[in-house]
Amino acid sequence: MAKIAVLGAGGWGTALASMLHQHARSVVLWARRPEFTQELLNLRENRDYLPGVPLPDDLPITSDLNQALDHVTLALVVVPSVGVQDLLEQLPRETPIVLCAKGLGAGGERLSQVALQMGFKTLGVLSGPNHAEEVSRGLPAATVVASEDEDFAVLAQSFLMTPSFRVYTSTDLVGVELGGVLKNVIAVAAGLVDGLKLGDNAKSALMTRALKEMQRYLSAQGADEDTVFGLSGLGDLIATCTSQHSRNRAAGEKLAQGQDPRQGGKAIEGIRSTYLLHEWAQTHHADLPIVEVVYQILENRITFSQGISILMGRKARSE
Repeated sequence: MAKIAVLGAGGWGTALASMLHQHARSVVLWARRPEFTQELLNLRENRDYLPGVPLPDDLPITSDLNQALDHVTLALVVVPSVGVQDLLEQLPRETPIVLCAKGLGAGGERLSQVALQMGFKTLGVLSGPNHAEEVSRGLPAATVVASEDEDFAVLAQSFLMTPSFRVYTSTDLVGVELGGVLKNVIAVAAGLVDGLKLGDNAKSALMTRALKEMQRYLSAQGADEDTVFGLSGLGDLIATCTSQHSRNRAAGEKLAQGQDPRQGGKAIEGIRSTYLLHEWAQTHHADLPIVEVVYQILENRITFSQGISILMGRKARSE
């Protein structure tokens, strides 16, 4: 039987490990900190990242990376983007990996580029409208596994697909990966709209125009523009901008209420990506207006009302 190592015991890693184990997959969940591993073993619940969801009694959990990787068929890398490179450095380069973080490397490069530069040959990315809180409870969900190696994408699909978790394949690695990055920034903006009580019309307009921004960004990176209308683009955008489970949307709402969401101790991918995308846009003279407004607000360079005026006052044009 194929063995799947889920590397990372945050909410998403815990949900994937639990869901796959319950559908008769051979799974091991790896947590970085031994004391946290022991807590998971004792409580059989991830109270820090996925409270209220019981873990199967026989789900293996370890902080020993060598043990987790022993005879592994597929490794799911499910740590925040800022920790991906450090974890990859500890993995044998022949390990088949699927990257599950929706963020960028330290220099703004795609995480798959980081992995390729480190010598990993067999890799893919997983992205879609997948909230851990729902997947872990067996609620229906769909996602995309993308790889430039179509055979590997199909193989990963066969390992990950269950009756409640529908997995599609794609060879547009770039588009699937980057859609998940930019939508997190848009979700922060959507949270600002919610926090400022600007209404449904404003939020709908924001999300719709965000698709165009995502499309421009994907095209500039060599991706298929149509990927933006799939699960990793539009699908994930809808979920992240509207759900009560969305950490990025909640961060924007806190920001609107005068709180600093970066003080919570948990990674907010949308905020980190805002800075990296702003830098990319400046370097490439790219037009990413929503990203730019979120960046300026985070830097306290403009007020919320000024940000709204900037977006509403852009040059009139056809849709």
